[in-house]
Amino acid sequence: MEETPSLLKRASTDKLREVFLKYASLQKDGEHYMTSEDFVRKFLGLFTDAAFNDESVRLLAGIADTSKDGLISFPEFQAFEGLLCAPDALYRTAFQLFDRQGNGTVSYADFADVVQKTELHSKIPFSLDGTFIKRYFGDKKQRLINYAEFTQLLHDFHEEHAMEAFRSKDPAGTGFISPLDFQDIIVKVKRHLLTPDVKDNLLAVTEGHRVSFPYFMAFTSLLNNMELIKQIYLYATKGSRTEMVTKDELLYAAQTMSQITPLEIDILFQITGAVNQPGRIDYSDLSNIGPEHYTKHITHRLAEIKAVDSPSDRSALIQVLEATYRFTLASFAGATGATVVYPIDLVKTRMQNQRTGSMIGEVAYRNSWDCFKKVIRHEGILGLYRGLLPQLMGVAPEKAIKLTVNDFVRDNLSDKRGNIPVWGEVVAGACGGAAQVIFTNPLEIVKIRLQVAGEIAGGSKISALSVVRELGFLGLYKGAKACLLRDVNFSAIYFPTYAHVKAALADKDGYNNPVSLLAAGAIAGVPAASLVTPADVIKTRLQVAARTGQTTYTGVWDATKKIMAEEGPRAFWKGTAARVFRSSPQFGVTLVTYELLQRLFYVDFGGNQPKGSHGTKPGLPLDATLGAEQPKPDHIGGYHAAVPLLTGIESKFGLYLPRFGRGAGAAAPAGTATGS
Repeated sequence: MEETPSLLKRASTDKLREVFLKYASLQKDGEHYMTSEDFVRKFLGLFTDAAFNDESVRLLAGIADTSKDGLISFPEFQAFEGLLCAPDALYRTAFQLFDRQGNGTVSYADFADVVQKTELHSKIPFSLDGTFIKRYFGDKKQRLINYAEFTQLLHDFHEEHAMEAFRSKDPAGTGFISPLDFQDIIVKVKRHLLTPDVKDNLLAVTEGHRVSFPYFMAFTSLLNNMELIKQIYLYATKGSRTEMVTKDELLYAAQTMSQITPLEIDILFQITGAVNQPGRIDYSDLSNIGPEHYTKHITHRLAEIKAVDSPSDRSALIQVLEATYRFTLASFAGATGATVVYPIDLVKTRMQNQRTGSMIGEVAYRNSWDCFKKVIRHEGILGLYRGLLPQLMGVAPEKAIKLTVNDFVRDNLSDKRGNIPVWGEVVAGACGGAAQVIFTNPLEIVKIRLQVAGEIAGGSKISALSVVRELGFLGLYKGAKACLLRDVNFSAIYFPTYAHVKAALADKDGYNNPVSLLAAGAIAGVPAASLVTPADVIKTRLQVAARTGQTTYTGVWDATKKIMAEEGPRAFWKGTAARVFRSSPQFGVTLVTYELLQRLFYVDFGGNQPKGSHGTKPGLPLDATLGAEQPKPDHIGGYHAAVPLLTGIESKFGLYLPRFGRGAGAAAPAGTATGS
């Protein structure tokens, strides 16, 4: 399970001390201390530019420096690590930013001092002598605010700042502001809630008309409540993220479970209509216009390449490179999956090839477990891996073709939102299954003949090369019709089932962790593997060389009739359990490996990415001015969340701190935007 800031495990004292001493540059009275720059710039990796803002660095360091002496001791370093593991770590971190005296309360002077240093205040000054401040700090501004009260103050302050900005743009008190003033306020005051799609369409949603105060309040409220809107959508669609809903359907759901107003719903559809086609929305629309969480997780990547700037830049060459990329990763994934379950596959093959006609005599294996034990007893552990080499040589292109063709067809049958109808999923899966047979059939024959070779006591040694020489090119495609019958149906069942089970197992943000991916792959394999077992039995009988006294088959229909006549209908389901126990974990391992490789070695070709690979987990927001690099290996325990939480103070509360202030950057105004 992925860790979130509220579920982080504490680091051990010894490990923390080791990290602390690595960055502590000051020694005083035999004790080691971190300076503000040690903590913020070197350890956290923030404000790394040469022209960094000294005051901003001191403010951030003051969060951990509870003694407020300008230095961070090891006990303070360890205490802050513990705070970062708290469920309300974001608010507690913000509270310690404002608690300038370190006495557990925030005074008016503390609050005013920090607010006046933010970029927002420099652009749209907030009246620190108004009635809002007096309600919290008293008429004489002497009242001290505790932590619980501070959380409400911080929430209300930002809403009050927006209203004050509206009043400043409407000095005559008409209740209206111009579209340009509306855009200016939203961009400055609600910067932390704007996605590119919303920012680019602020003027479009006004349609050139003046913006009323109720509209302005509804707009800001909508931005604040996008996560609630997503839950309303999921309530309306009973959990589906692809179902399109109308305004009326969403409005009905909103009135059922929340106090979202009809005006907010109207504005939502105005925004989505400006970005996409009007009338209906799905979850992807809400994700595109919903503000970033203060933390956004993308599984840690070993490599990240952006091949195109936008989907419109996808050329034929880029699409070929994308197919090659997927083919390569799918090859590794297929080989991994095949190796894990190969012993089960060997047992399955021997059970399916076991004839029960009266002329054969006593059967070699009573059941799959008996077969497994006898293989180990007579052939050793390595006997379970007979035929693995040709299997690996073939499974790489086989699985690669299956997965690549399935992805390719899905991409072409999906709409611009990335959604695909069920029939499209079935067609994509069937195409993937059909495409793999050209590689599957020859290697299946070689593999099967090697797997059953160990059953013949004292028989001559059989190699893959000798099997190929004996069969010839056309012989390698013996049973191809049965192979098609099996693989096309398997993939047509498997891939749609996998996609829907994966969506059902995703967390509330639509993100799939490795465990849910593995479970989805394994669950989808049960119906797919079991329902196509008759075709697999026929294929096995056609491909295995019949021994003396055994029935021979000339084709699919001939095999079907003879098996039915000699062994009855139950023979078609031989090895079903072994097949399910082989295919389910194999495809589970293959699919989880395939998707994790795409996350680890991420290349953006401008096409569709696997659904469920992104979600709101610990990470970095898209628009932050702190200049953070990727988390470092030394960020252990609670410090995994340090950078996301500190940037979250900006992106959730809008408290952007000036980044530059020394050297070349000192010439820029304190409020200059620094994140771009």
